[in-house]
Amino acid sequence: MEDWKIRTSVLWLLASIAFLAHQIIVLMEPGVIAQLMAGEAEGQRISPGMILFFSILILVPMVMAFLSLTLKDPLNRRLNILVGAVFALLWSFSVIEAMQSAYWGGALITLSAVVASALIVRYARKHRM
Repeated sequence: MEDWKIRTSVLWLLASIAFLAHQIIVLMEPGVIAQLMAGEAEGQRISPGMILFFSILILVPMVMAFLSLTLKDPLNRRLNILVGAVFALLWSFSVIEAMQSAYWGGALITLSAVVASALIVRYARKHRM
């Protein structure tokens, strides 16, 4: 198996764990659990659509970890570049949002997911050369 495929797979797992860790850290902020129990998250009503959206955000990196090892080139590279860039962008917004709070732990953890996603894109592009 090619070295870059293993690297990207591990980076997808790291990003996935970092995202989950961020969610746990957010729960430690005062008042968050009370909001969730009231059916709200960050001022928005929790809906089935919101739950589905976050489920997809959690599942995609784990699926990408598997696909990174099993897909053949060039689809593997293209998919890692595309999905890695999208998730780097999504998680960048999350870092910015977390930095506006007094609790910087979530920002630090999510920043590691941004770095992992950027490295995924880098390794996938570098392999093409």
